[in-house]
Amino acid sequence: MADVEVSPQDASAGRAKGSSFYLAMRILAKPQRQAMYEVYSFCRLVDDIADEGGSRPERHRALGQWRAQIDALYAGAALPGLADLAIAIRDFALRREDFIAIIDGMDMDVVEDIQAPDWATLELYCDRVASAVGRLSVCIFGTPVAEREGLAHHLGKALQLTNILRDIDEDAGINRLYLPREALEGAGITSRDPMTVAADPRLAAACAPVVARAQDHFAEAEAIMARCPRASVKPCRIMDEAYRAILNGVIARGFEAPRTRVRVSKMRFLVSLLRYGVV
Repeated sequence: MADVEVSPQDASAGRAKGSSFYLAMRILAKPQRQAMYEVYSFCRLVDDIADEGGSRPERHRALGQWRAQIDALYAGAALPGLADLAIAIRDFALRREDFIAIIDGMDMDVVEDIQAPDWATLELYCDRVASAVGRLSVCIFGTPVAEREGLAHHLGKALQLTNILRDIDEDAGINRLYLPREALEGAGITSRDPMTVAADPRLAAACAPVVARAQDHFAEAEAIMARCPRASVKPCRIMDEAYRAILNGVIARGFEAPRTRVRVSKMRFLVSLLRYGVV
């Protein structure tokens, strides 16, 4: 599979360029910015494997190859194409377990199509695919050590739950349903079929507790950021504002079908960039 052969060094800024992530990272000093591009590219590569990398056994093996490569980097091996990722790991003391958690999260999508997990499973999934990314990121940003875990936990969960609420139709199209089982049952929805649930008129009731939990995580993240030096959380604030706008847009749009995809306008994003300073 071609994706397995592409390294973060080959694809770092190029894969990010044009995205809101790329623009948000432009405010960082060059060493931080390059490290974030390496983390971003790693995440994109393993995500592409989980979603588009062939049969389930092939995708599982490809993710296993990434586990082996991460282990080799931490053992001091010089791997072709991974020199810049190794530099980021060294310079910012990035933890091996966070990279492995991201791979494990992607593997949850490979083992089977996630459909109406219970809250505990959804929390684990969000921790792996979002909060673990946050744990790597706050090390690069220079967020105070005492605040890193909490900020990564809450902002990562807020962003991932917002994605889940925004992407119900897209996820259903690939046979996935991330809304928690308890929320569906609370709304009287017994089906676990993604397309059936997406068309159910009770969907708004099922989404309500997910919206509430996302809002709680945003509030906790914002309280933590308020305690941190401004420079150490600038990218976090930009992403927080962007995803808050998405969540508010989803709430305003509602969940009645047909649903339009909610996006953040470029102007709104640029206002956030100006507020926190572009380098």
